[in-house]
Amino acid sequence: MKIRTAIASATTVALAAGAGIGFGFALGRDDEQQTSPPRPEPGTFVLANASLKLAPDCDSLLASYVDRGLDLVSAYGWGGGGVVMFDSEMSNSAGAAERSDSASAPVPTTVRSTNNETGTNVQEAGVDEPDVVKVAGDKLFRIQDNVLTAYDVAGDEPQQLSSLQLPDLRNGEILISGDRVVVLGDLGGQYDEVTGARIVAIDMSQPGTPQVVEQTDYTATIRAARLHGDVVRVVLDNGLPMLDFRYPDGGDGERTTLEQNRELVRDTTLGDWLPTVDGEPIVDCDDVALPTMDTALGTTTVVTFEPAVVEPTTTAVATTATTSYFSADRFYLAASGSPFGWWGSRLIDCIDRCLPGGGNGSTELFAFALDGTDTTYVASGSVEGQIRDRWSMDYADGALRVALGATNETGNFNSVVTMRETDATLTEIGRVDKLGVNEEIKSVRWFDDLAIVVTFRQTDPLYAIDLTDPETPLLMGELKIPGYSEYLHPLGGRRMIGIGQDADGSGMVRGAQAALFDVTDLRNPEQLDVVKYPKNSMAGAGLDPRQFTWLPDRRTALTVVSQGWQGRTGWVSVLDLSGGQMSNRLVEVEYGDEVAEVRLVPLADGRVVLVTGDGVSFFDLS
Repeated sequence: MKIRTAIASATTVALAAGAGIGFGFALGRDDEQQTSPPRPEPGTFVLANASLKLAPDCDSLLASYVDRGLDLVSAYGWGGGGVVMFDSEMSNSAGAAERSDSASAPVPTTVRSTNNETGTNVQEAGVDEPDVVKVAGDKLFRIQDNVLTAYDVAGDEPQQLSSLQLPDLRNGEILISGDRVVVLGDLGGQYDEVTGARIVAIDMSQPGTPQVVEQTDYTATIRAARLHGDVVRVVLDNGLPMLDFRYPDGGDGERTTLEQNRELVRDTTLGDWLPTVDGEPIVDCDDVALPTMDTALGTTTVVTFEPAVVEPTTTAVATTATTSYFSADRFYLAASGSPFGWWGSRLIDCIDRCLPGGGNGSTELFAFALDGTDTTYVASGSVEGQIRDRWSMDYADGALRVALGATNETGNFNSVVTMRETDATLTEIGRVDKLGVNEEIKSVRWFDDLAIVVTFRQTDPLYAIDLTDPETPLLMGELKIPGYSEYLHPLGGRRMIGIGQDADGSGMVRGAQAALFDVTDLRNPEQLDVVKYPKNSMAGAGLDPRQFTWLPDRRTALTVVSQGWQGRTGWVSVLDLSGGQMSNRLVEVEYGDEVAEVRLVPLADGRVVLVTGDGVSFFDLS
């Protein structure tokens, strides 16, 4: 069996709005006689506005990285090597706005999001996300450690068909496109360190005899991946290079060590800043866009390919993106300036979740239109505030909607902002401020014309925001209850379920809970019922929504709950909904650190497959 390592030749490009043959950034022709943008040949480039620029050559590109790196290096390495202390306190007050003509206004609904057909609970309908288990018809594929296993789930019990070991792969997840399973994971070295990312395409047309058809190792970290139809897009991140920095000691003082470290930065090559395959950068110099504003130093690269073809194309932006969000036809990168040097670019995921008010105050947004294998750069803009995670972004009806946390440039509250693409610029068109005063955003859920934002400090204010008119978003009402919801899921009929934590009046969490909400009256959202789990328990869906499954035909929700350090005991909570109430049944299914791997996978015939560390079986719903 031959494994071919693919090195992507970046031949696709990203164009201004209205045209495009791929993904990249381009400088176009100055042709005033053209009434519409011509379809450029591969290798020509068009930039939509001044937010991104291209280096004239590779030497200039490297110089850009080095110059920005010299601003961050110190006598102790990147950013000084010290410990950053986080302060999560914020302050201010909130108010509510009402629509004067609400009697005649359309009622927002909660029915836009559904489970994906591969069994994964996803953020956007029709956009699949990687997971440790997937279904395709009557076949189920599961990756555990570095072993991919195929099962037949058509009969009374799952039957194993094959098992394929993938050496050196860690933290693997999969996507399915036709007869191909795409495995994405970390590349591991000795002593369990992560040395890069690995993407493997496997032909499963004969599930009993899987065949590896492509394997590529990148010197980067996989930040996100999505499947649109048959097109896979993988977001790779290269933070600041790992250099052999010196540190002050008895012989060398800070000034001497600083100059030595600066020299190490000057000696870097493009291979230190860009993702590589077999030692060679996978992105051409003229496919790397340089932000003209202050953003965290690093490189975000998008690899695009069709698994049946496996001829990837790549492009990059010279920044570390804190968040990447995909809708059915849009892709957004969100990048913040970082005052923390190393901490800001290498631990951005923690800062994103752990530091309300962090960053330099603003978030830069880069927008791309998606169409088949084309990924077209269309607009960019800046917004004051911090985007917590991908769930804080949404695109619907031509508008980007963003939930923003407080920073040093905003008030001590959270906001919802709407934006549109206007002349290649993301322009703010509406906002609601003063949400969650002195609190941080815990969860956000978007619907066609409704946003639900949950914040928390001592109580859980749940805010209902009418987005029927994106230019006039209105805060209609709020609900204050103990605890908070970390994950919100729509149930249809203007009801939803929140999975999160119960808390006492002082804000001290007590254990996991599930809450049933009714938002029919946006002025007075109601909590209809709540199920409280054992003390010190945790709800898996709060950290990983893939541990939540909604069965609409049965009006049943399945969610994973654990108790003890590292989830020593894990249950499936079976929540049956009827008459505005929830009945709960706990089924013990797992122990130890494999609780995080538990999945409840719905099949087309109504059955549910339970996947645990020990195996695959059918889950008893009765």
